Amino acid sequence: MKPFFTLVFAILFPVTLMATDAPAPDAAMSETTVQTASPEAMPEEGLLFLDAREIDVRDFIWNHRIVVVMADTPDDPQFSRQIDALRERADEFLARDVVVIFDGHPADASPLRQVLRPRGFMTAIIDKDGEVKARRPAVRTGRELMAVIDRFPTRRQEILERLPAGR
Repeated sequence: MKPFFTLVFAILFPVTLMATDAPAPDAAMSETTVQTASPEAMPEEGLLFLDAREIDVRDFIWNHRIVVVMADTPDDPQFSRQIDALRERADEFLARDVVVIFDGHPADASPLRQVLRPRGFMTAIIDKDGEVKARRPAVRTGRELMAVIDRFPTRRQEILERLPAGR
């Protein structure tokens, strides 16, 4: 099932990019701490929170893990709690090469939303290889998200490379 979903993601994502034009962000989302940057110009000072309407997810493949937070509205309490949980442990997520992409506007039909097709609130983790490794329709604590990330084979390989004494 995972290879099938990865294949669908790889095929549909470029098609949806060509089919949609994201409108300018509204005032409510622009007031939040949103940084937009390409992976080459990533700042080292903090965890990036990017709007799904303004980025191309393919730019982050093989460089960063992506935590996707989606809701039907940015006023959803689960959406706010999930973003707060990520901000609380921002340094630990940075150590795991994480970028947070949020989307609280289903009417805009961002390419990522068209591929993941959330029903209401959803948190998903996309590994460096571009495969969706975990999805959940409920809020996860920062600790739970990091535990999921630490079980990924790519993350285990990174840990072994940084601490070779563990072999």
